[in-house]
Amino acid sequence: MSSQQYRTVKQILHAQATQDGAGVSLKRALGQTDGQRMDPYLMMDVFFSDNPQDYLAGFPNHPHRGFETITYMLEGNMLHEDHAGNRGELKSGGIQWMTAGKGIIHSEMPQQLDGQMRGFQIWLNLPRAEKMKPASYQNFSAEQLPNISLLESGQIVLIAGTLTIDGETYTSPVQAHVTQPLIADIDLSPHGEIHIPIPAGMNALLFLFEGEIEIDDHTLLFDQTAILSDGDMVHLKADILGGRVMLLAGKPLHEPIVQYGPFVMNTIEEIQQAIDDYNSGQFP
Repeated sequence: MSSQQYRTVKQILHAQATQDGAGVSLKRALGQTDGQRMDPYLMMDVFFSDNPQDYLAGFPNHPHRGFETITYMLEGNMLHEDHAGNRGELKSGGIQWMTAGKGIIHSEMPQQLDGQMRGFQIWLNLPRAEKMKPASYQNFSAEQLPNISLLESGQIVLIAGTLTIDGETYTSPVQAHVTQPLIADIDLSPHGEIHIPIPAGMNALLFLFEGEIEIDDHTLLFDQTAILSDGDMVHLKADILGGRVMLLAGKPLHEPIVQYGPFVMNTIEEIQQAIDDYNSGQFP
């Protein structure tokens, strides 16, 4: 049996404050520029606020084509509606996995007037062969997601993929066969530690949003994203206050990416077609 190869920190990215939608304040932890993506992930936005002025404007109708969005709501309540009449409410601890495919026009609007609004939106690329498939939604409540106890070390919410911890295998109801995404919310207690298996050949990152965590011999600080080296395992250890990270891993597509706002395709011509389709009312 070959020995395990532990992943180390290859690059550190710092979350950048920005606005999106109708003026929603957020931080961009991944995808600030074209060079700061991590195949197959395009972007990760973080929205954490208890000030209603930061989030009440929401995200009115807007289009997408060519990728998937994963919205994970830590705290708050968001209503999703689209041009096809689909409607769903995303509540604390739940996720919505939207495959934009050939196109969708939708809105995401807060359903609260005050209180905490905390969560993530992740953009996951689709392979060339699936960019023009029909749009679809998957909605899952907090109760439907595996919650993995680490005993004294903390807990993990498995958002997507499959994870084996201490010999027991857990599987999320969310799966994507080509990119094989592994997405997890890892919450470590003070001085808690965990060895997380990540298949070799997958790209992987960790974003820290509470406390501090050591990755091998590197300390990851608040609002930092660590792009990891290749390997089949990562060792995480929390400090005296504990620490909480989002883990994103997936199989790279190695395909060209051309992005224009909410459209992500493989060629400039495909982007121009998406713009033309939207402007002419033939979208999706």
